[in-house]
Amino acid sequence: MINKIINRALNEEDLRKYEVLDLFRTKSHEDTLKIFEAASKIRDSKNRSIKLTSTVHLTNLCKITPKCKYCGFAAKTSSEGYYHSFTKTEDEILMAAKSVERSGIPRISCSGAHGYNGHHAVQAARVVKENTKLELLVNVGSDLNQESMTQLAEYQTDTVCCNLETINQKLFNHLKPGELLKDRLMTCKMVNDVGLELSSGLLIGIGESYLNRVNHLFLLKEFPTLGEIPIMGFNPYLDTPMANHPPCSLIEQMKTIAITRLMFNDLRITVPTPTIGPENVKFSLMSGADNVATVIPEDYPLDVKGVGSPSCGNLKEVINTIKELGLNPEINEIPCPVKEVGITEI
Repeated sequence: MINKIINRALNEEDLRKYEVLDLFRTKSHEDTLKIFEAASKIRDSKNRSIKLTSTVHLTNLCKITPKCKYCGFAAKTSSEGYYHSFTKTEDEILMAAKSVERSGIPRISCSGAHGYNGHHAVQAARVVKENTKLELLVNVGSDLNQESMTQLAEYQTDTVCCNLETINQKLFNHLKPGELLKDRLMTCKMVNDVGLELSSGLLIGIGESYLNRVNHLFLLKEFPTLGEIPIMGFNPYLDTPMANHPPCSLIEQMKTIAITRLMFNDLRITVPTPTIGPENVKFSLMSGADNVATVIPEDYPLDVKGVGSPSCGNLKEVINTIKELGLNPEINEIPCPVKEVGITEI
């Protein structure tokens, strides 16, 4: 049965829900390896280059109450996360973006906490797009309204991310008591309505079932501009209500990445280095991922704590890992050095 499902995926046929569920329920080591190999084959048949995405965190002053039970990003939630509050100035955003561009990383994610109606996202989009040639992803969850979404489009933002994380309503309400799933779904719809590429992914290992994951993936198919699916394995943050919840296993992350690739042969599948673990990036690539996120260059000027784990991926180490697997890291030609100009000087 597994061979038949894999062959259908390799032939780019749409898999049925029960087939995807059978893939998740696979326990045989041999069959699991077949899933990984098929996923890598599909990815390589489209493009052997691996996208790299860096990051700048705009603010951790989150106005959601009560806080998400696993969050180590918001101020005062975790002693190993961004415990002290911050809001990046335009000059700091510019310095970070310029550092990323100098490194050759082609893409940057600007993410931040909730409570600003997207104004901080629009500010970051303007700074990045007016001063660099970087591809831009903005991720402030459902903290966007129609005005800010339109402005993001006007600044030619490439991608807007709103992770649903789980579509199990009861689980969502338990983990994110200050948010509503319907608000995140509405944000995804707004992204589609303005014609921007949508990124929306799964947080796994938080108590969801395989059927929850399957239904989630099929729901994502309903968004026409979907172009990217992040797969994020849960890691506990110290001091949070979920500090003692076990981390998502590496094999579950690999399996979810691979099955997502079998379903979505030509979409970008993203793995943030903090959630997979910087030391495990190679396993995400062996499972069919084609975008490694939260990759930090050597001269990055700001302190970075990963979402899901404090650790981030070092650019040189990530590039070496990609090359060791016979894949090609997507690196832009590094621009000639010019005098740095601060926003306040423009």
